[in-house]
Order: sequence, then structure tokens, then C-alpha cells
Amino acid sequence: MESTGDGGGEGGGMAVMGATRRMCRWCPTRALRRGVYFLLLWCSLCYLVFRFSGQEEAGFTHGGTGRLLLQKIVETRAPPFATTESAPNVTTEFNPLEQEPSVDRSPSLSEQDMAEQIQAKIPNLPISYWQKYKGKAMSKNKTCAKFPSLYELSFNNMYWQTLKTSNGTFYLYGAYYDNRTLVAMKPVIRVLGMIDRLEPRVKTFCQLWFEGYKEPVFAKVWEYKYIWYKKWGNYKNGLFQPYLIGCQIPPGHRHLVPQSVSLVERPCDMATTNLRVIHNRPPNGQKEDFAVCVKGLDFLHDDLSVRLVEWLEMLHVLGANKVFLYELEVHPNISKVLQHYQALGRVEVTKLTLPGEQPNIPGLLHMYLKSKVTNKRQNELIPYNDCLYKNMYRYRYIALLDTDEIIMPKSSMSWKGLMEIVVPKALKTKKDPRASYNVRNVYFMDTMRHSHGWFREIPHYMHMLQHVYRSVNYTKPGQYVKCFHDPERVLTLHNHFPLACLGGSCSSYAVDTEDAHLQHYRADCVNTLKKSCSQEYKNHTVLDTTIWRFREPLVSRVTETLLKLGFFTTNSSSRLVDLPASGVRRK
Repeated sequence: MESTGDGGGEGGGMAVMGATRRMCRWCPTRALRRGVYFLLLWCSLCYLVFRFSGQEEAGFTHGGTGRLLLQKIVETRAPPFATTESAPNVTTEFNPLEQEPSVDRSPSLSEQDMAEQIQAKIPNLPISYWQKYKGKAMSKNKTCAKFPSLYELSFNNMYWQTLKTSNGTFYLYGAYYDNRTLVAMKPVIRVLGMIDRLEPRVKTFCQLWFEGYKEPVFAKVWEYKYIWYKKWGNYKNGLFQPYLIGCQIPPGHRHLVPQSVSLVERPCDMATTNLRVIHNRPPNGQKEDFAVCVKGLDFLHDDLSVRLVEWLEMLHVLGANKVFLYELEVHPNISKVLQHYQALGRVEVTKLTLPGEQPNIPGLLHMYLKSKVTNKRQNELIPYNDCLYKNMYRYRYIALLDTDEIIMPKSSMSWKGLMEIVVPKALKTKKDPRASYNVRNVYFMDTMRHSHGWFREIPHYMHMLQHVYRSVNYTKPGQYVKCFHDPERVLTLHNHFPLACLGGSCSSYAVDTEDAHLQHYRADCVNTLKKSCSQEYKNHTVLDTTIWRFREPLVSRVTETLLKLGFFTTNSSSRLVDLPASGVRRK
């Protein structure tokens, strides 16, 4: 049994070994086994990396609803000023994790700082006075004449305040303290605005607010001064009519200047208007010589910036101390020029809108004024008279000019020298001083220059210096004239002459054309002269180089300003050169 068992076991073992040898032919080699182990190790490592990466990204999820995937943004671009031939593309990386957007981080303005900004933008608003007394009880009594908060005023188109009465609506623009020598009922508060009525008969009152007073002083409106002639048109109710409203300061308060004024229909009414009373005095008590006032600029798409620089510099050379311009809508380059001169203190710009339902939409405003010429003329009287009353104590003379007009002295080199000649001449003919001194209009038209070509010694961008051919004939005496106004004597102003004066009728002295004239730079005659324009003006010209006396300083100043403001392209010369003397005979 044992032998049999032992023999059988030995034979079985041999059989198993044989089978094992046959199977090992298909077993993996040692190198293959190592590869399998390495693959398993790599997969485990990838799993761990993925697991930890998923946890980091989960930290950027918002509300557990999503995952923010951050990645580097590769931007391929050429360096500045490089061409595709001269420089290869440069690859730069933008990493959002390392960037911070540029935003305005200026500290918030205080209420005082904000008030100062508002005051500069809207001069007729008594914001400082209101700030000082807001929250305090100021009124005649609990039910009468409460001092209005600025939040309770009825504003219209930014710069106007509205009073609705039982017979017409008042659109008020400015208020002024008038204590001039010739004012019969001085001192007077004058309110400038437009009313949709002719010869207003509604009784109104001024609520005058003085510094340190807790209740107003009442003054009845005693005058509605119409700033227009009915023969000029638009003389009907419903249309906006320009008026200067007068309130006499009552006895007992005539030594004081009101801080603000409200216009109401009944003395105890709750006011919807409150205008700062403007009383601008020269800081040193001495008047300067000349101010220039310019109506609302309407040049949204016309880039007249370079010509404006030449015009402003010419005025400065002649002796204008400051130019006051009103702005309706202008080209961005014009804004850049005005801001430059404002920073120099030579220009003051006041924003302006049209009152009531008249359009102030950019572009449409221009179309409206071009179509409604009479309405345009009536609206212009507001900035003209606002400029007068803001500056009546600060300047000896005020001129109303358009940006294509220059009062050119011929017998002198400046406006001051001109008036030193003109005033004695005027006094010889009449001993009383004049309210204004008018100069005659003469045209320097574009076509007159084009027929004679450019003057090579003068830069092409100097429009006035290039246009020295004018019409032989002046427009008729008294027509299209411009004046130097004496602000001590004029009450209301029109574009061309005073409409009303203090102390009686307006007297204007006509300056001899040998002493000065109005150089008017236009493309064509005004519409009323179109029929006779060619025969009387265009076809008869003469060379007039009076302006060339100022050529050197004018070219230098204009060019320097244009360079500073970046009006020349990069390939233009940035070096000023001395221009040769002109070979053209001067007249």
C-alpha cells in the first residue's frame, strides 16, 4: 500500500511540474511586471493630484452652485509702432489673479465741497446761504413766506426757475443788486427772465432774504422792463418774451444787500423760486478796462477751435481783460480751447439752456434756432444782459461780440488808446457822456481771400491774417454796428446797441471809420442783405492789412497755444520759426 502510494505520489508530482512548465510559457516576464507596477503607481498619483486640485477649485465656488476655472490668458500682439515686417509678434501673458482694475478711488466729497461745485456750475443758486440756514425756522410766521429749501424749488432745464401765476408763467434766470449812481430808485433788485405774456399785468412781489434775518422783507414789483421792440416780431402772448423785473429795496434795509430773492404772486406765498443776488465788485475796488460778452455758442458739429484761438488771442492783444462766453452746445475741440483759457483766467464760460418747452436736445437745438430766428434773437438777450449785470461794477466798457467779429482800432494800437481818442471827440459834439460808442460794420468775406490766393509768409491756419481783402462799402450807419457800452449808463442791451438807458434816452456816438471799424469775417452777407450783397459788397473789394500790425505777437501766441493743446499732427514741426516780413503793401 505504501509502495503503491509512494510511487503514485512521485508520478503525480512529475505530472504537475510538467504542466507548470507548459503554463509558464505564457507568464509575464520580470520587466513586464515592473511596467504594470509603475502604471498602477502613476494612476494612484494622478488620482491624488486630481483629488487635491478639486478641493482647491471648490474654494472658488459661489454658493456651492458652480466652479470658477481660472486660467492664463495668452494674448498675441505686436509692440506699439511696429510693423509686421519689422517686428515679430510678442506674446504677453495676462493673469487675472495679478491684476486690479483702474477705478476712481478719490474720497467722497463733503457736502461743502459738493456745494462749491454746484455753485460754480449754477451761479444763480443761493446754495451757500441755504446751507448756512437749512433746518432753521425762517419765515414771516408759521403760514407766511417760509424760506424755500432748494429741494422745493421749481427748476426748469437746469439753469432756470419757474413761477406759475394766475396770468402767465415766469422763467427766471438771474438776480442782481443795482446801486448805480443813475438809478432813480436805488438800490434795486433786478430779476432777469422770460415770461409767456406781453405787458404782464399780474401783481408780483419780491421776498428779499438778508444775512442774519429770520424773516423776509417784502417789496412790490414796480417794473416789467421789456427787452425787445414789438416791430421785430413775435409780439404775442404764449411766446417767451425777455423781461427785466425790478423790486426796490424798502427803507430801513437799503444799506444791506440781499443774499437771495424769491418772486411770488402774493407776499405770503410759499416760493418756488429763490435766486442768489449777484453783486460782483472788483477785489481791489478798481475797475478793469474791457470785458467782452458772447452769446450762447451753438457749434456742436462745427470745429471752429483754431479760429477761436486766433480770435481770443487777438482780443487779448487789443486789450480785452476778460471774455465771458455762454455755451449751448459745442464741439469737443472748442471745449478744449475754452478750458485752456479758463485755466489762464482770461475766459469765463457759463453753461446755458433754453427755457420752457424749447428743445435742448443736442443737434435739435441748433435746428430749432436756425429755423426760429426771431425766437433765437429773443433768447440771446438773456446772456447779453446777464453778462452786463454780472460785470457792471467791474469794467469800464463792455462789448458784445460774435466770434467772427473784431473791433479794429485804426488810429491807435489798442482799445484803450482808441477810447482815449474817441471820448474827447464825442464830448466836443455833445458835453454829456455817451451810453455807448458804436463802430461801423465792414465785411471780410471768405471769397475775397480765395480770389487772391494765400499769403505765403503767413500760416494758413491764421484765418484773419489771411483774409485782408474787404468790401469797399461799409454797411449803412447804425446797421449791424457793435459798441463799447458804458455799464454805468445802460439799463438793457441788444446785440447791436442799448435798448434802454439810465437817466433818459440812450445816446450813442458813431466812431469815425478812420479811428476804428468792425471787421466782420463771414462766408456771405446776412440774410437781409443777400439781394444786394454781390453788387454792394462782394464785387468791390480793397486790400486792408490793418491787422498785420499785430502779426508777430498773434502768430506766435496762436501757434504756441495750438502746439500746447495738441492741434498739430506728429509730423508737424514743433519748433517756432521767425516768419519773414510780408512783401504785401499795407494799407
